[in-house]
This record gives sequence, structure tokens and C-alpha cells, in this order.
Amino acid sequence: MVDATLATPATALPSAVNESPRRPLARAGAVARHNTLPFAALAFLAAGAVAWAVDRDGGWSSRIWLAGLVATGLPVVWSTVRGMLAGRFAADVVAALAIIAAVPLAQPLAGLVVVLMQTGGEALDRLAARRASRAVRALEEAAPRLAHRVVDGRTEDVAADAVAVGDIVLVRPGDLVPCDGVVMEGRSHVDASRLTGEPLPVSAEPGARLMSGSMNLDGALTVRVTAISRESQYARIVELVRSAQASKAPLQRLADRYAVWFTPLTILVCVVAYAVTGDPLRILSVLVVATPCPLILATPVAVIGGINRAARRQIIVRHGGALEQLGTVRTAVFDKTGTITIGQPHVHRVVNAPWIPREELLRTAAALEVKSGHLLARTVVEAAEVAGLALPAATNAREMPGRGITGVVDGREVIVGARSLVRERCPHTDAAFEALEQEHGGLRAYVAIDGRAAGIIEYADAIRPGLDDFLGELRRLGISRTVLLSGDHEPNARAVAAAVHIQEVAGDLLPEDKVAAVRRMTAAGERVAMVGDGINDAPALSAATVGIALAGHGGGITAEAADVVILVDDLGRVAEAIRISRRTMRIARQGIWVGLGLSALAMLFAAHGLIVPTAGALLQEAIDLAVIVNALRTSR
Repeated sequence: MVDATLATPATALPSAVNESPRRPLARAGAVARHNTLPFAALAFLAAGAVAWAVDRDGGWSSRIWLAGLVATGLPVVWSTVRGMLAGRFAADVVAALAIIAAVPLAQPLAGLVVVLMQTGGEALDRLAARRASRAVRALEEAAPRLAHRVVDGRTEDVAADAVAVGDIVLVRPGDLVPCDGVVMEGRSHVDASRLTGEPLPVSAEPGARLMSGSMNLDGALTVRVTAISRESQYARIVELVRSAQASKAPLQRLADRYAVWFTPLTILVCVVAYAVTGDPLRILSVLVVATPCPLILATPVAVIGGINRAARRQIIVRHGGALEQLGTVRTAVFDKTGTITIGQPHVHRVVNAPWIPREELLRTAAALEVKSGHLLARTVVEAAEVAGLALPAATNAREMPGRGITGVVDGREVIVGARSLVRERCPHTDAAFEALEQEHGGLRAYVAIDGRAAGIIEYADAIRPGLDDFLGELRRLGISRTVLLSGDHEPNARAVAAAVHIQEVAGDLLPEDKVAAVRRMTAAGERVAMVGDGINDAPALSAATVGIALAGHGGGITAEAADVVILVDDLGRVAEAIRISRRTMRIARQGIWVGLGLSALAMLFAAHGLIVPTAGALLQEAIDLAVIVNALRTSR
């Protein structure tokens, strides 16, 4: 219907939509090794308890618990020592000291409980991290899996990852393009919205480049493969989501900084308790109740839980740092097209020739467009229906994929489509159409009736509904400044900003101009969230405190540059992401303060001899498990 060009795909990065079969096996082996220690510690505890029930003298039970402490505690101590040699003095130092002290003080049960507490907390952390991978699996399942490879004139169905560079594949209407490639034969429209963020279907004709994951709409295409599926744009999006659970939150490092002063405090209490009483068991009692390792692990559990909660709402947080920073933003910067506007065309204006009324032009064009499956055709039909126009039946309709449609309406020959199609059929109409075209007309379909230039249908983007409510919600969340930055012409940008009550606006901006504007804000100390959906927004997203990509239409390289990716076309999820961030970090901080407070209180009781080592270890186990369970609330 309209002339369009396909965006040239960005250089693909190595990815792994289809993993090597060795990877799951290696990952499963690593998980098994990590989970061995807590299960082994639990097994030794259970075996010792059975021995104690059979032999109340405690000889065998003590031997079993001591053997278990040495077998499971040695890896924990060695890991802590390696960390200390690397300059990391975190919370596990106290746990290692408690494990070491339990051996000469003949308190293997208390030491074994500390091992279970330390390794069990780490296992719980890994469990929470695995729960956050569901979004990755969902995207992988939606990846192109099948290709119709053409060999010696025959078509064979093969797995998409079996196609090599240079192979020829047939892409039928309704198929996903299995690999990046170049069109050799055929004409069609292709929906590349998942990859480019561009909501309009693009013309696919010989020489056009296609990206894996695009949807072929209306015509068969023969494509020569230029990149295998593992190196496609779609694989990059999968890798983007995979990175959501791959890094630690800054708050976790903050928790370790708490341990920097909490560990010396613990040692000081041990020294004072021993100096006053001369009882070495007081040292062990203080150490076991002060062991805060799973407590500190509750922080990443909270963060991963928040990431998991956001993922269930189609909000992909790429790393924990983004989750923490999102709750601190006070300035929101928006792109216009596809962000403040919906990124979907509607009929903006119908420009008619003097010889035909505007309503008649729209009625005739819509009657023919009923026969088309093109996105823009549907918008013309909808505009006619909204205007209350009765559409006559069209006959002899013939659609030319990527160009337009011809047919007969009320006995007249009608053409609706690209300028090139109308020029080919009615070459003498050029001057008339040029007289009808207006500056900044944008996306257009040309209409000819009985060989005469009848008019032009212009399309535009519509402002998103509900923006007043959304911006009001941002103000209630403490976002004190909203800014619109657009590459569109200044008057258009100002008109949209005025319609949605955004006071600060700039138009006619190149990508580097957007970056400069965002950097000025962050350099002034502002915490900035940049929201965009186009490739030209990617640099500004990278420059912001938190970059948020609206990827309901795919997101493309914009999502690659963002910290947070919203997979549905709903701007309201931005406010929801901020609420999830603030709740997650509030729960994480609660875990730190409450856990350390209870541990400090228990240390005082232990220093006064009111808590023995075994009871202290069980008490600390209860405190830490309570804090971890509290942290898991972030996933709900």
C-alpha cells in the first residue's frame, strides 16, 4: 500500500538460543555440586541424631557429627580463606571462625548447624535465581524452530539451527523468518516489530534484508541465508533476558559492607566475654549466634525475587543494580513516537481531489481495502466505519504484496497503494498527486479512480490513552520532573507534550542530542529514567540512570541498551516497575537491619552464658531462615 524500506539489521552478536547439549549437563552438574554440602550436612546431623537416640552416652553421635563437620566445614572454611586472600572480608568470616572453633571446643553439633545454615542459605539463593529464568525459557520457546530449505528445486523441512550461511529457504505466509537473510524472489509485507520496534509492516522484495523472528504476512519469499539462527537478532533478545539474573545487586555489596563493621564487633564481644569469664565456650556461643551469612544472602534472594515478580508482569530487569536504582529516580524522560504515542497508525487526514468529495473518496478506498489483509488497509476501513459510511461491495480485487490493491467499486476501476504502483498503472497522475501532497505528509496511500488522481490518505500516530492517569501515578511516586525528547519536528513534539501536560519538551533532536540532554541531567545530580522504543533512543537509554525500553513491538537494539525491558505495549508498567523496585529494596533493608539487630541481641545473651553453642546455632538458624522467608515475599 505504501512505500517502505526495511531497517538494516545491526551486526549480530554471538548468542545461544539453541544451546549446545553439553551446557545443560554442565549446569546440572554445577547445581548438584553446590547442593551437595547442605544435603551432606543435613545427612550427618540426622545420622548423629539417630546414633544419639540409640546410644545416649553420645560417643557415636559426637564422632558422626565431628566427621560431618570436618567433611562439610572444610570446603566452607577454604572458600572463606580464598576470599580473604582476595581482599573480601564478608559475613562468611564469622561462620568460618565458628566452624573452626567448634572442633577444639568439642562442639561438633553447633559447628555442623553453622555449616548447614551457610550452605543452605546459598542453595536457597540459587533456587530463587533459577526461578527468575522462566522468562528466558518462554522467549526461547517462541524462537523460530523450523525452516523450509530449498535444495535442487525441492523443499525440505529442517531445524532452523541446521541452516547454514548461503542456504536458500522458502518463507511462506504466516511463517517466522528462520534466519537472517536477503530476499531473492517474491514480494510480501513482513512484520519485524519484535526486532526493530517499528510497528508498520515493511515491504519485502528482491534485495531486502530480513531478520530472524520477523513474521511473513502475505506472500511467499525465497531467501538466501546470511547469518545462522544462533547469531540472529532474535537470539540477541533472548540473551538480553538471560542476563536479568546474571548479576548481583549493589545492595548485596552494601550488605557485605555492613558485615565489615559487624564482624569486628563480633570478635570484640568474643574477646570481652572470654576476658571476663575465661570460658572458651562463650566465644563459640557468640560466634554461632553472630553468623549472619544466610542473612546477607537474604538480600540477593530479595532482589532475585523482585526480578522474578517483575518478569511475571512482563517487565525484564536485566540486573539487580537496575532494580535498586529504579526506585531512586525522580526525573522521567520520554521519547515521543511509540512511547507517548502508541506506535500504531490511524487515518490522520484524507486529502481529496476537487472533483470528488472527501467522504466519497474514503468510502471508495475503504470498500476496496476490505479485501486486503494489510495493517494500513484495516485502519482505512476503521476510519470509514467510524464516519458511518456504508461500504459497497468490491469485485475483481487483486492484491500485490508490498505494493497495494486494485479492484472494481461501483463499476469504477480503483487503485489504492504505493505511489510506485499508481504511477505504473496511471503515469499521467503524477502532477495531480504532487499538487495534493502537503509538507510533512508522512506515511501515505495514493488513490486513483478510473485512471484519475482521486486523493491521498495520510496516516499518523495516536497519543496513548490513559496518559493523564499514568503521569499522575508517577507524580504520586515522587517523580517531580517529566521531559519529552523527540526527533520529530519541534511543533509536532510541542503539540503532543501540551496534549499530555508535559511541561519540558525538545524536538528536532538527533540521537546525540538526546544523549547530551540526559547527561546534563545526570551530571546535575538527577536520577533519570529514560523511556523509549526506537533504535535512535538506545544511546540515551545507556546514558540514563535507568534505561527503560518499551519492547511490546520487539525493542531491537533499544532493548539491548536498556536496563529494564517492558515486553508489552503498556506504558503503565513503568510505574509498576518503580513500585516493585521500592518494595523489593525496602524488604531487603528490613532483612539487613532486623537480622543484624536480632543477632546482636543474641550475642549479648551468649556473652553472659545464657545461650550454649548448640542452642545458639539453632537460634541463629531460625533468625536467618525467618529473614530469608521474609525476603522471598518480594516474588509475590
